[in-house]
Amino acid sequence: MEQNTELIMRAKNDEKAISELINKDKAFIKGTAYKTVNHFITENDDEWSISLIAFNEAVKSYDESKGAFYPFAQMVIKRRLLDYIYSQEKFKNELSQEPSVISGDLDDQDEPTALQMEVQSKNAELSLRTGNSVNNPIKDEIESLQAILKEYGFTFYDLAKCSPKADKTKKACAEITAVIIENQEIRTKMRNSKTIPIADITKKVNIHRKIFEHHRKYIIAAVEILSGDYPLLSEYMDYVRKVMKTR
Repeated sequence: MEQNTELIMRAKNDEKAISELINKDKAFIKGTAYKTVNHFITENDDEWSISLIAFNEAVKSYDESKGAFYPFAQMVIKRRLLDYIYSQEKFKNELSQEPSVISGDLDDQDEPTALQMEVQSKNAELSLRTGNSVNNPIKDEIESLQAILKEYGFTFYDLAKCSPKADKTKKACAEITAVIIENQEIRTKMRNSKTIPIADITKKVNIHRKIFEHHRKYIIAAVEILSGDYPLLSEYMDYVRKVMKTR
């Protein structure tokens, strides 16, 4: 596929250029999605939104010195769609999982806390897909958060795999989260681009790029929870809140 390198590089920081590139490459994006999910998609499908987010991510992170753009973009789109398919299957087949997946605490202790046991007991009775009318505030918060995280191409259940465990990593993720929450411009960039503005953040804190890459989903979820209306889920971000208070 012919590559317009100048347009791709401009699209990294130019909304008009990224729109032009997307319009030019719609057939490529849809074709990649079709080959991955094995069925045709329309622009009203979730798979299209995820593919667009992934394409935008590929543009933002593309390094010309490492090869051609389109094979790289194809890999990113495929990866995000497969993550989505996996999470949807898991979402359909699992009962509600306690919000402690976002803290990583259960892996660091022999037994869950009393609060975690209470949440687990309550949530085990309800599936997020049943539409059960029983009042469950945590369930409602998770469903609300799901809608937001979906725009970034992942789900609440993905957090179990990417939540930081080591204290040093937890602190680094908390520092990144604090910078994004405290800086409206950076937060707006994150929400518009659906990626973490690494360059802007590393001007304020000295944190290795691997932390951003390995814990991207966790950081985004933490920002959305702590800057949104999630009083119950926020309790599971207590470590992050403590770090923010000491800054």
